[in-house]
Amino acid sequence: MAKGNSVGAGPLAAAWAITAAGFVLKTLLTGSSVPLILDTDDAMRLTEVHDFLGGQNWFDLVQHRLNTPFGGEIHWSRLIDLPEATLLFLLRPVAGGLADVLLAYLWPLAMLAILLWLSARLALRLGGHEALWPALLLPAFSLITMGEFVPGRLDHHSAQILLTLAILSATIAALERPRFAIAAGIAAAAAITIGIEGLPMVAATVAIYALMWVADRRYAEALRDFGLSFACATALGLAQGVPPPRWLELRLDAISIVYALAALLCGLAFLALSLAPLRSWLARLVVALVAAAIVIVILLWIDPAIPEGPYAALDPWLLANWLPAISEAESFARSFASDPVYPMAVTVPVIVALVYALWHAVRLKPGRAPWLIYFTFLAAGLLVMIVQIRAARIVTPLAVPGSAALIAAAWRASFKRRGIVPALGVAGSALVSMGIVVAIIGVVLVPATPGSPGSGTSSERNGCLQPSAFAELAAEPPVRIMAPIDLGSHLLLLTPHAVVGAPYHRSQQGVLDTFRFFNQPIDVARGILEARGVSLVVICPAMKEIRGLVAHTPDSFVSLYAEKALPAWLVDQSLPGNPLKVYAVMPR
Repeated sequence: MAKGNSVGAGPLAAAWAITAAGFVLKTLLTGSSVPLILDTDDAMRLTEVHDFLGGQNWFDLVQHRLNTPFGGEIHWSRLIDLPEATLLFLLRPVAGGLADVLLAYLWPLAMLAILLWLSARLALRLGGHEALWPALLLPAFSLITMGEFVPGRLDHHSAQILLTLAILSATIAALERPRFAIAAGIAAAAAITIGIEGLPMVAATVAIYALMWVADRRYAEALRDFGLSFACATALGLAQGVPPPRWLELRLDAISIVYALAALLCGLAFLALSLAPLRSWLARLVVALVAAAIVIVILLWIDPAIPEGPYAALDPWLLANWLPAISEAESFARSFASDPVYPMAVTVPVIVALVYALWHAVRLKPGRAPWLIYFTFLAAGLLVMIVQIRAARIVTPLAVPGSAALIAAAWRASFKRRGIVPALGVAGSALVSMGIVVAIIGVVLVPATPGSPGSGTSSERNGCLQPSAFAELAAEPPVRIMAPIDLGSHLLLLTPHAVVGAPYHRSQQGVLDTFRFFNQPIDVARGILEARGVSLVVICPAMKEIRGLVAHTPDSFVSLYAEKALPAWLVDQSLPGNPLKVYAVMPR
């Protein structure tokens, strides 16, 4: 059994085994229709790991087969490549050709174990020992867990989720043991270093430590420890992730001097505030606001482009036509309008936990601080999710500890008062905390929309991403390929060939030329192929880019393919039964 905030090894192992077995079974049963490596980012991550093990330099983040023949930079961190590459290096002598498959199973399931442990620790702190089992079992019923911790998921989102939970857990622990603020600072720096998706929750954490100090001077030590550890760890993140000649580049889409300077200023400000002999909370609030204003002014002076966001340098056409078409970049309202099931499933548990946290924060006097911190994390995450639905990846898992505490409270109440109402309270609190239950209700109530999961188009697209679809191409000598954006990463992973485009904004010229090839007049398209030395065009007919994702001319590849009127210089070399269509480019 768990004692205090300690999660017993037995319950943790049992919950992990049950959840992992379910995820593995689902993966195996759907393997014929859903590729193990389905997402383009997972395919690119594994490609990056292969290249790293093949000798590519730590600081060399160029994917040399992307944006062919020039190469395209990827803005990701090696901090995820390193453990995955280490695991793959150890697996290869034992598993041989199956090493990639084993990695695709072992990595996300290992991350799942950490998720369960962190969720249970927080639930025990918030809801007592009765919250342990709900916290261990609820993740199995979350759409986010089912998306980010299943076999095949190799990208950095699971790490961002775990770091956010670690920041929250350490911040709550710092209320009583200030040294835990050091762990929170290091985790916050790691979150930014791995990817700027973690920035909103890190900003919320900075605000929380400042407000803790404003509310009570005894948190000055925690304020100082968080600020200094955050500053030092972020500086290390910059040093390990960016080559020294580029340390002063002003970048907002990944770890850069902008974020390192922001963390340094935060650390200095928190150190100064912690030493300020201010007895009045109002005086502390005024000084904290002044410090925040000074930091903001300095950052805007250093980089006036900060308000424009991380994609300010992106081509205007891509900003207008490509980014809005990426489903994870949609606002909550737009995502809800196109298909309300997923937004409902990831939001309802958050709202339930948020309301329960607010209720505790209002009604409690002693003991309200942990709930206030928890509420602030959830509220900040929910606001970001309203702007971009992708924030659900990080926010929804945060709801598990609060939901588990709610279920525990309902369970205790059912013993004090017998009858159907308390029993319904237990069942109801559990059901609204399970994203998959909310999703099932949504599916029943909302008619299926074209192109939604389970539709024919999705099934055909998945068929294009199966390793078997690339077998013939993989056997051919390396050439340069033009393919839809969402096919590029899998071509890099499963074949030796180079591609023009994949969905990565730093390689925007490749993305632009790919869209131009498929949607502008065919003569322009041929010029792009010739300029890049492309000899094959490979498409998946089920992908949106081939079905007319953006505006296209009547004589474009997309239009001519739909009319079965492609020019004679594109010679069909597709094999019968293969979902991919392959065309050889004939010289003039």
